[in-house]
Amino acid sequence: MSADRRQSSHGVRSLCALPRAVSPVVGTITLLVLTVFLVGAIALVLSGWTLGSPPPIAAFELTADSETGQLTFEHTAGDEIDVEDLSLHVTVDGTALEYQPPVPYVGAEGFRGSPEGPFNAQSESTWKTGERASVTLAGTNEPTLESGSTVRVKVAIEGSRVAELESVAE
Repeated sequence: MSADRRQSSHGVRSLCALPRAVSPVVGTITLLVLTVFLVGAIALVLSGWTLGSPPPIAAFELTADSETGQLTFEHTAGDEIDVEDLSLHVTVDGTALEYQPPVPYVGAEGFRGSPEGPFNAQSESTWKTGERASVTLAGTNEPTLESGSTVRVKVAIEGSRVAELESVAE
């Protein structure tokens, strides 16, 4: 009779003597396959995840003229700004303008004329330190700019906030 099958006293063959060395090998191979799969999945996820470049660092000053409705922005320090990537969100006394300036532009609803400086789509799109840009609110853009109104502007580049400006209209 073979060593792996022995006959019991009752005439029934027992499988207890089968080799058990296969079980640890199968377990090791299974763990190895799972590990390789996990490493591959993590590498795939991380390869698609990139850190974006940080937004430029810049400082600005804002002035608001209630007589003309003009908002003037001066780039006082820091990195050059590409106005193609710039967005402005203007509030007057806590209320957002009905029409936000779509910089750069030439003639836009809610604004009188064309903007000055790099906000004008016809000028160079790079805003450098020392340069001024301005927009003039039209009377149809609510709320209107009154003397003493607090104007706040959030400046963002590709969705990342660069600055928050505040001025009291004169």
